[in-house]
Amino acid sequence: MTVTPELAHTLYVLGAIALLVVSSFLTRATYFLFGDRLPLSEGMRRALRYAPTAALAGIVVPEILPWVAGQGPVFDIRIVAVIIAVLLFLRTRSAVLIIVGGMVALWLLQAIF
Repeated sequence: MTVTPELAHTLYVLGAIALLVVSSFLTRATYFLFGDRLPLSEGMRRALRYAPTAALAGIVVPEILPWVAGQGPVFDIRIVAVIIAVLLFLRTRSAVLIIVGGMVALWLLQAIF
């Protein structure tokens, strides 16, 4: 049986995905299985409180402030929509309104510019 380059590439990608799935499962399952036996220190608990915020910032910031190699961050209309959404949130404290208002602001800005 000869393995074509396309098949080799497909098998490589599938193998990488399988390894990522296994490693993700093991790291999460380990804590659930042994979390009671290996308690986290108070310092670690305090540090982990910021993990969801850091993950969200790591996803959102590159989207609203694109980075061009050699130039740095580039201004985009998405940042204006984010500012409008944040101002709506500060005024109303409504999570639904921040989503709707931010999207409407983005669509309007895209239509104008």
